[in-house]
Amino acid sequence: MNRRHFLAASSASISSIYWGLVQDDRPLIASICKSTLWRNRDGQGQTWFHPRACLMPDCLGRPVVLMNLQAIAGSDYFGQVHWTLSRDLGKTWSVPQPIPSLGREPVPGRDDGLQAAVCDVTPQYHPTTGSVIALGHVVFYRGEHFARDEQLPRYPVYVTRAGNGTWSERKTLAWDDPRGGHIYSNNCGQRITLPNGDVQMSLTFGPRPENRMVSGVISTFDGEELKIRNVGPPLHNPRGRGLLEPSVTRYGGQFWITIRAEDNRGYVSCSDDGLTWAEKCAWCWDDGTPLEMSTTQQHWLTHSEGLFLVYTRKDPSNENVIRWRAPLWVAQVDIEKRCLIKSSEQVVLPLVGDGVKDPDKVALMGNFDVTNVSPFESWVTVGEWMPRDNFKGDVLLARICWSKPNRLSLW
Repeated sequence: MNRRHFLAASSASISSIYWGLVQDDRPLIASICKSTLWRNRDGQGQTWFHPRACLMPDCLGRPVVLMNLQAIAGSDYFGQVHWTLSRDLGKTWSVPQPIPSLGREPVPGRDDGLQAAVCDVTPQYHPTTGSVIALGHVVFYRGEHFARDEQLPRYPVYVTRAGNGTWSERKTLAWDDPRGGHIYSNNCGQRITLPNGDVQMSLTFGPRPENRMVSGVISTFDGEELKIRNVGPPLHNPRGRGLLEPSVTRYGGQFWITIRAEDNRGYVSCSDDGLTWAEKCAWCWDDGTPLEMSTTQQHWLTHSEGLFLVYTRKDPSNENVIRWRAPLWVAQVDIEKRCLIKSSEQVVLPLVGDGVKDPDKVALMGNFDVTNVSPFESWVTVGEWMPRDNFKGDVLLARICWSKPNRLSLW
């Protein structure tokens, strides 16, 4: 190689290194855009709630998104769980169809009209068995109302979807422990399928309505039956109902958990095995300032190159919105300090309306889901609802586009 060719090659190499460094410095989140899947801001249609999705392969290995959702007509009052499919990564969706076994059933042994329904369902593809587990929990209704004073002990229920698209009957995730005598649940929770096919998740539970605990759980699944195998020591919080709606993920060789609470905080902890958790700490910014969160769930957005949290919080723009449940925000996690990086925060789905002077017309977005759908795209899905304006709302999808490929397994 002569000197001219050497210099040209060196220049090209230096340029390549330089631009590689520039690219490496780009924010992982390249863009966020919003789309509307089903509309009901005018109240003339159906308000769908709990839109939660999972990616799965079809019979030829092509990606398909399965979403479950259900109608909402009041506080904690839901219709039958439905399912819908998208074969073009969310551009179009099939007409929602009911999951037969996730409607309402008479409470066994009673003839007084009390019914057992299902809500807070999260589907997840289980690659070891080629099936989907749709896990929620039982809720009790009388007539057209949430049976507020007649709620029996509540527990997780699930159905499975086989590769041929058939749904199973309703099943109970059994846990014979008196600590769950009033409730034990994984409602709205993210969970992890381990390489051996076990399912790592978490339970919120308690023998009474107040002071619920959270523990890590390992369950087995054979394609039909989900069974609890191990339950770890609990985390506690003495305020209100305690710790609620935990979600888990795995990043940086550790398990991570984020937890809803009732003391204007949300909490985070880590674990080496998914069972024994370090002492929880309140979510705060990297300068130590705690986030103000009003009894609302948070969920993980996990990329191979970074861990993020999606959440709601108090802000001057939403100070009169119920539980500050709009907008939805996202920020990157500092995994060493277990806090959020303030400079990384941005809006996932914006508050629409005036959250100070006219909060009743602001749609709430506290019950949402996060799904990785391709190496370059993840979703946040949410069903809006306006509890003080005839329960109207749209189903929204935020597409989070990555600047670098997400190398985590999609199923």
